[in-house]
Amino acid sequence: MSKIDIGINSNDMDKIADGLKHLLADSYTLYLQTHNFHWNVTGPKFRDLHLMFEEHYTELAIAVDDIAERIRTLGVAAPGTYKAFNELSAIEEIDGVPDAEEMVSILTKGHEQVVRTCRKVLAVAQEADDESTAALVSDRMRIHEKTAWMLRSLLK
Repeated sequence: MSKIDIGINSNDMDKIADGLKHLLADSYTLYLQTHNFHWNVTGPKFRDLHLMFEEHYTELAIAVDDIAERIRTLGVAAPGTYKAFNELSAIEEIDGVPDAEEMVSILTKGHEQVVRTCRKVLAVAQEADDESTAALVSDRMRIHEKTAWMLRSLLK
C-alpha cells in the first residue's frame, strides 16, 4: 500500500491504531457476551432482556466494523481473532450462564469498561489532532455511557 498522507504523522497513527485495537477487542468481547446472554437469558424479565440484548449486540456489530475500518484507514492491520481479542481486551470472559440480574450487572461493567477505553483512545487522538478518530470514539463513548445507565436502571 502507498504511504498514507492524511495530516497525521505515522508515529501518531500507530499510537492511535494501538488504542483502537484495545477498543475493538473490548467492543467485540462485549458483543460476544451480549449475544451469549441474549441466547441464554431466562426468568420473569426474559422477553424484555432478550430484546434489549439483541438491540445491544446488533449495535455493537456495526461498531466493531467501524472501529476496525478506522484502524485500517490508519494503515494498520486490525486484529480479528479470539486470541488477539483476548490479549487486548480489558473485559473478562464469563464462564457458565449467570442469572438474568447478574447478566445485567456484567454487561453494565462491560459498557463502563468500554467507556474507560474510549477515554484513553480519545486523549491520544486529540493530542494528534485526529478529529475522525476523536469523533468515532466520542460517539462510542456516548452510546456506552447511555447503555450502562439503562442497564444500571434495571438493577435493584
